[in-house]
Amino acid sequence: MAKGKENKTNVMRVLDSLKLPYISHNYVESGTTVGMEVAKILHQDPKNVFKTLVTISGSKKHYVFLVPVCKELDLKKAAKSVGEKKIEMIKSKELLPLTGYIHGGCSPIGMKKFFTTTIDQSAKEIEHIFFSGGKIGFQVEMAFADLEKAISYQMADIVVD
Repeated sequence: MAKGKENKTNVMRVLDSLKLPYISHNYVESGTTVGMEVAKILHQDPKNVFKTLVTISGSKKHYVFLVPVCKELDLKKAAKSVGEKKIEMIKSKELLPLTGYIHGGCSPIGMKKFFTTTIDQSAKEIEHIFFSGGKIGFQVEMAFADLEKAISYQMADIVVD
């Protein structure tokens, strides 16, 4: 775990500016971007570690979804949750210009612009949520109750059963 200004990411600076408590976790030396491996490195239940997924709808609107790293996004459920007929994952090369983040380091906090964000309803059952700190090798842990002070979101059943 790294704490200190030398490892501050944009996500951490946003949380600092909002005066929201969090813990930063650094696993840069592992070199992994695989969610299940990240959960293991952090000694966390994979149900508490969330990945940030960016999609595009048939109407060309972008949506953000957070799901536990041990689950997969159900595109049909996700589309229904945002009132769209169909959504698909954006291409990896489109992620950086759209959000300011790269694949493996995408966070729901601090994107270039805000997109409708949906978090899987399983998050209701956790006290602390882990998600990308905005760079590969960094995770942020915070009270789930504090997340709504940083971003607007809705909750829905969006994972494959």
